[in-house]
Amino acid sequence: MRTEGDINLSPERRRWQDANLSEAALDVLEEDSRYFVHQSMSTPCLNVITNAEGIYLEDMDGRKYMDFHGNSVHQVGYKNKYVIDAMKAQLDEMPFLPRRFTNPIAIRLAKKLAELAPGDLNKVLFTPGGTSAIGMALKLARRATGRFKTISTWDSFHGAGLDAISVGGEGVFRNGIGPLLPGTEHMMPYNSYRCFIGDADGMRSLDYLAYMLEREGDVGAIIMEPIRSTDVQIPPKAYFKRLRELCDRHGVLLILDEIPTAFGRTGTMFVHEHYDIVPDIVVIGKGFGGGVFPIAGIIAREGLDIAQDISLGHYTHEKSSVGCAAALATIEYIERNGLLEHAVRMEGVMERRLTAMKERHEAIGDIRVKGMLAAIELVTDRVTKEKAVEEAEKVLYLCMERGLSFKVASGNVLTLVPPLIASQEELEWAMDTIEDAIIDIFCK
Repeated sequence: MRTEGDINLSPERRRWQDANLSEAALDVLEEDSRYFVHQSMSTPCLNVITNAEGIYLEDMDGRKYMDFHGNSVHQVGYKNKYVIDAMKAQLDEMPFLPRRFTNPIAIRLAKKLAELAPGDLNKVLFTPGGTSAIGMALKLARRATGRFKTISTWDSFHGAGLDAISVGGEGVFRNGIGPLLPGTEHMMPYNSYRCFIGDADGMRSLDYLAYMLEREGDVGAIIMEPIRSTDVQIPPKAYFKRLRELCDRHGVLLILDEIPTAFGRTGTMFVHEHYDIVPDIVVIGKGFGGGVFPIAGIIAREGLDIAQDISLGHYTHEKSSVGCAAALATIEYIERNGLLEHAVRMEGVMERRLTAMKERHEAIGDIRVKGMLAAIELVTDRVTKEKAVEEAEKVLYLCMERGLSFKVASGNVLTLVPPLIASQEELEWAMDTIEDAIIDIFCK
């Protein structure tokens, strides 16, 4: 089953490359394929990009693509001058900080996160990547609870490290690897309505979780995305309210993975703000570094600062002065330019447009929107929800030909992740382009 993304070895992709790329670009792709280890969804690569600026990518043949994918790092756009200027200034002042020492910019960033996060989420720890941040959260949960078992959901993604794929639930990362981290139990996602007919709000899946917690008895943490970014699954508030209650009742820590969605993507700085709960640990990354610098981390509750005698992370670039400058500048840019408010306004625009598209086209089985994060689910039959997998891939490449890039998730979900700086006019153009492609693929 396809869950995470589009496939990089499909005949459709090869046809698109042959029809759209120059011989020079194909030669570069061949050289890339020669030297990089091949892996699903990555190498061999799709195209050769030579520039990224604002909301656009530009390839070596001079074509520009509005990037509604961006690996979820480009909230403030590419080449954001405010972020890059902050990094340049820090490079001139202090480019690297060895462990054992601190620096003012790291403290300013930590203080800012503590001010932004609700409740007593006021202790932070940084790391170069999201996968390692997940690892730190898991280690902290073990130390705090004395339990090693976790519960996460099938089809989830929490990173590519061995510990992260153990709690993750996607076959493309787990299959054929061998023994994974022990005690990593899984449950169905909230939207498993195919398992529980009529369970639109996911409460029956939480009934199963309650059963697991009673039966296992030694679960230390539950980890999940508050909104699954890959195919934009959006649980209702009641789901997370009950989840928080279950965790409290059983002494289980709630870890929310907001790596791809924090910092404005859904119209709030943190996604869990929509649910009026305070998790025990929030994991952040991707857009945290302003689309320039790889930096991630955890934000934990005050009472979880209990691991002084072990190293939860201790990474070489743990308090990177340059990374912290980029992250702080990213947050400041979002605040000073009203991007949270803009994302809320654009949610209304996208929801209106996509709802109208669904009414016009039987091929659209569902649309889901939160802030500037949206999904269009393509089906061959609305009643059976049969996935339009081949058609979705064709829609993707037709849109690429016309200058729009996005992600296909779960085989049939067009996932739109526009930069927060995208204007209403740019969003309207993108949705026009997608609708035209759906017409061309399904109606001709």
